[in-house]
Amino acid sequence: PKMGDKSRAFVSKALEVAAQNPEFLPRSFDLDEMRKDVQLFEALYPVLLSLTQLQELVDDTSLAVGSEAYAAALQVYNYAKASGQGAGLDAVVLEMGQRFARRTVKVESKEPML
Repeated sequence: PKMGDKSRAFVSKALEVAAQNPEFLPRSFDLDEMRKDVQLFEALYPVLLSLTQLQELVDDTSLAVGSEAYAAALQVYNYAKASGQGAGLDAVVLEMGQRFARRTVKVESKEPML
């Protein structure tokens, strides 16, 4: 399961209970292993938070610059279209225009035609 704040508190409390009352645990329960797992998770948690924040910043930046690049590309496309045939850009305009091509959907009639 994913370890959020509630789960972290639960695990911490369980470790505390297990450490203070080991007599109720079966002999096969490895308290030292649990302690190591909890310590490692707690050591990794700040790194995870930092990476999550960095990922959000990268996502936001990527979205912003991608949007700006797309807006600039639209301007280039529109200028190329406006230049007309004399500029020798017909093939490029046609190729770029494929981005906006719509697929036609055939609608089959279920009623017989008379």
